[in-house]
Amino acid sequence: MAAAAAAAEDKYNRKNPAVKRILQEVKEMQSHPSDDFMSLPLEENIFEWQFAILGPRDSEFEGGIYHGRIQLPADYPFKPPAFMMLTPNGRFETQTKICLSISNHHPEHWQPSWSVRTALVALIAFMPTDPDGALGSLDYKKEERHALAVKSREAAPRFGTPERQKLIDEIHQYMLTKAPPVPPLPKTPNTNEQTNDSANEATLTNPNPEVTAPPEPVPNPEPEQRIVEDVREVRLNAAAGRVRLSFSAGVRLTRRVPAAEVAEQAHGHNMRPDARTEVRVQKPGIDDRWFTGAAVALTLAIIVLLVKKYLKSQGIVG
Repeated sequence: MAAAAAAAEDKYNRKNPAVKRILQEVKEMQSHPSDDFMSLPLEENIFEWQFAILGPRDSEFEGGIYHGRIQLPADYPFKPPAFMMLTPNGRFETQTKICLSISNHHPEHWQPSWSVRTALVALIAFMPTDPDGALGSLDYKKEERHALAVKSREAAPRFGTPERQKLIDEIHQYMLTKAPPVPPLPKTPNTNEQTNDSANEATLTNPNPEVTAPPEPVPNPEPEQRIVEDVREVRLNAAAGRVRLSFSAGVRLTRRVPAAEVAEQAHGHNMRPDARTEVRVQKPGIDDRWFTGAAVALTLAIIVLLVKKYLKSQGIVG
């Protein structure tokens, strides 16, 4: 490769701006080689370059080696080069000038400060982008592009004269030392696989679909209550002169109590819990005093009324 560059220097007029620029780029390419691409001009025509690029990482092109040619114009670098791919890749057509912002299809975008190195870096970046119907672009599926990446490593493409083919083969061998292996293409689960995965998850959750989960326990209802009557009876004998009274009064209080309590009381009295009989519930403490006081007050009121009525009938009271 170095010998070809030296021969080109002797063959071409170095005072020509295009030749001078091209020779500078050849030296720069040889002194600072890249791991992502390699490019050199033909010995008989330094305006035509052969190149190879590696597929961009983290894409379906990763690990592939893609060859192509660059045609530099006579007034380079003031006008852009033309690019043509030689290796089938699924993104660009082969042996067709491709349309890029760095190519001769868009001279309005080209900058004279750009170089062959700059153009190759841009070409690698364009590989995984959407073709958007551009001239010379293809839109293969990822699986097809991945298969082409694997195939691209097997051998360099066949193109042109023996001299050109020799340069292509040298570049290909160099790139094989730099290219990482083609990684497997990540699988994209389809709808059917997702459905099957959901069904499998359901099976793991409930291995026996015929056996249903037991129902949730229902909170115990409030204990059954029954209506009972508390009965209190007070007997009172009173005497006032010739007037003697004997009085008996009863107080009844209706309330609700749990059926279990009624059953317990009934058991103590040898009664059936559902018998329609009066159940007297003994309640200690303050309830007894309240019932007794109420009965006494009622009895006294009645006695007072009876005494008044008696005295009135005897003419003692007007």
